Amino acid sequence: MRLRPRSRTLVSLGLAVLTSAALLPGTASAAAPGPTGRASDGGLSAVIRYTEYGIPHITAKDYANLGFGTGWAQAADQVCTLADGFVTLRGERSARYGPDARPDGSLSSASTNLASDLFFRGLNDAKTVDKLLDRPAPAGPSRPARELMRGWAAGYNAWLARNRVTDPACRGADWVTPVTALDVARRGYAITVLGGQGLAADGITGAARQPTAAPGTRAGKAAGDPAETARKIFDERRRNAGMGSNAVAFAGSTTASGRGLLLGNPHYPWQGSRRFWQSQQTIPGELNVSGGSLLGMPGVQIGHNERVAWSHTVATGVPTALYELKTAPGDDRSYLVDGKAERMSERSVTVPVRGEDGRTSKVTRSQWWTRYGPVVTSLDELPLPWADGKAYALVDPNAESMRFTDASLALGRSRGVAGIRDALRRTQGLPWVNTIAADSGGHSLYTQAQVLPRVTDELAGRCSTELGKRTFPASGLAVLDGSRGGCALGRDADALQLGIFGPSAMPTLIDAPYAENSNDSPWLANADRPLTGYPRIFGDTGTARSPRTRGAVEDVSAMAERGGLTVADLERQQFANRSTAGALAASDAARACAALPGGKATGGDGKAVDVSAACGVLERWDRTTNTGSEGAVLFDRFWRRLVAEARPAELWRVPFSAAAPVTTPNTLNTASPAFGRALADAVAELRAADIALDAPLGEHQFVVRDGERVPVPGGTDALGVWNMIHAAPWDSARGGYPDVRFGSSYIQAVGFDGSACPVARTLLTYGQSSDPTSPHHADQTRLFSAGRMIPGRFCEKDILSSPGLRVVRVSER
Repeated sequence: MRLRPRSRTLVSLGLAVLTSAALLPGTASAAAPGPTGRASDGGLSAVIRYTEYGIPHITAKDYANLGFGTGWAQAADQVCTLADGFVTLRGERSARYGPDARPDGSLSSASTNLASDLFFRGLNDAKTVDKLLDRPAPAGPSRPARELMRGWAAGYNAWLARNRVTDPACRGADWVTPVTALDVARRGYAITVLGGQGLAADGITGAARQPTAAPGTRAGKAAGDPAETARKIFDERRRNAGMGSNAVAFAGSTTASGRGLLLGNPHYPWQGSRRFWQSQQTIPGELNVSGGSLLGMPGVQIGHNERVAWSHTVATGVPTALYELKTAPGDDRSYLVDGKAERMSERSVTVPVRGEDGRTSKVTRSQWWTRYGPVVTSLDELPLPWADGKAYALVDPNAESMRFTDASLALGRSRGVAGIRDALRRTQGLPWVNTIAADSGGHSLYTQAQVLPRVTDELAGRCSTELGKRTFPASGLAVLDGSRGGCALGRDADALQLGIFGPSAMPTLIDAPYAENSNDSPWLANADRPLTGYPRIFGDTGTARSPRTRGAVEDVSAMAERGGLTVADLERQQFANRSTAGALAASDAARACAALPGGKATGGDGKAVDVSAACGVLERWDRTTNTGSEGAVLFDRFWRRLVAEARPAELWRVPFSAAAPVTTPNTLNTASPAFGRALADAVAELRAADIALDAPLGEHQFVVRDGERVPVPGGTDALGVWNMIHAAPWDSARGGYPDVRFGSSYIQAVGFDGSACPVARTLLTYGQSSDPTSPHHADQTRLFSAGRMIPGRFCEKDILSSPGLRVVRVSER
């Protein structure tokens, strides 16, 4: 009997599966305990089809088996990074690496290994995650979410049991060990509390009473204005410390097809446990989703299916609050509520620590807990001394939530923008992000549906302490009076959890021609349809936008007005690399440079520098951060100095106007002494490093892969570049910016043409694998350097036609 063409394809696929499975090492069972501690039933399996650039398309019959395939495939690409994260979560860093080294910051903001260990061991000793897992859904995870965690652990363990680690970062290391589903749940929990307890890890683990403390000090050091410090924590830190993103959704009224378009561009770390990893997850008839997952997470966080695409951006909502406590007279381990003393609970936490002599000892510290949460003596850089009859407790509603995985699953199963909204309403599990979405019906969405403490403006006005009266208007960080029971957070009728805002309170924009966010507040998600009326804790209104937001709104509003948009237009926007700051300031700077007497400016050291050659370079610069852009290096070094020294009011001649928020402020204030100093110091620095003033950016902003420099396009938030790149610190000896700390990561441009197959282009800028021996360690980084993306392979016909198709069946048996 002759085989029809489709039958040949199916037979070939089956042979590929069998052949690939036969090439695997022997497979003994590697069952892992589930979230409840019970062992897996065994027999988990999945089919993984790899297409170009090592992207796995994982198919399984149910959630446990899908988790198994995902855990296996993530381990194959990222075993060392994953294993290091589990060392962190178990509180073992001090025992292995010493107490004083700094963790990578992916799973908390702890400044030392000791603080990190004390924080995570404290959570583990208290069985915080165990107790949340014991709760029935929706308070705890649903059965599919639990099964994903169970399967992921089993898949990771099975890969470890059958494969030799080749990555030199952990080859032969004794800390690469099997995990449990509880470990997987703890990883998701750490991501969930990054903006709350994770941000306060140092303050929780270092909470100790002081006899007295002068206002605004910590450990005898001046802390500066607490309102400004809080603003930097929740604004600048968000943009400049590995927590940022852009995304835009276009409605069908602006597109060539009449259907929606979405461009997502999250800015996450290029190293460590907050890297993305790309896959497609399929349970026939149940789930079919493609996108990016944070390492160790068993589901897709940012992605698309055949009908809807979504992305997240880090939101301005402050996911935590503080209560100022009045300690009881003569007993500062008790605090007063409505005149009655309540005793703090003590958690004594012990961690093993390796000394300089290699010997291990134990360190014990106490953590103190109240009805509001843990006592903290600092929140990031904001000092909160426990002294003079006062203490501070941290409220983090995300610390009571295990709904993140269910929220991601619900998004993946949504059938359109309406389904996205319903998923967010039902799960209420996104901790610190906005959601932007577009669908095949032509609908667009922006919503700030995140878990936030229910601090209304009325509550803040009635209950803010003197400190809170400064921090809340400046940043949205509430500091409430903990001595009054009437200052409790309360409950919204539609909220799943006590003390949070319900879905009806979330700022939301539906079916606007475009909906965009670049880590500013909801106010200008669409400049023609401003969002207002939300509580201050969500974000501000009527204030200056960042250069990146201004440039993004200018670009996408022009695109929407032009109309006829396609996925190709999204790809061009991603790699346009236009610098908003350059467009605003470079010409002014060039003219002022040319007018300097004798072509000289005085640097910060008081020495005159001949800057005349810089004038023409600034004028000729194309105002982009493309790798070949000549003058971008000079402007970047000049601009960083200028914005660091000049206050916003001194930087521009035309101030911000809420009536023209996209175009103001403008006109560089070149009369400021800071202008000349910044220019002189930038020129002197480049000359001292023997770098030409018009050197192409890519020669001095790069990463090293396989012993070769790979030029990196893009620029910082301060430069106002959509394709945001935050490089490692400038190193003249190494030729400039020799690495990338965070920036554009999992990029997706998605549209719909009416068929069952979405039109997608994707890119994982740092590649699927952190293993330098992997062929997928640098392949997508080179694409990123060249400004190229990968055609998406979502439907069967696209997967099966991949020239790099490789099929593997993985199983416990």
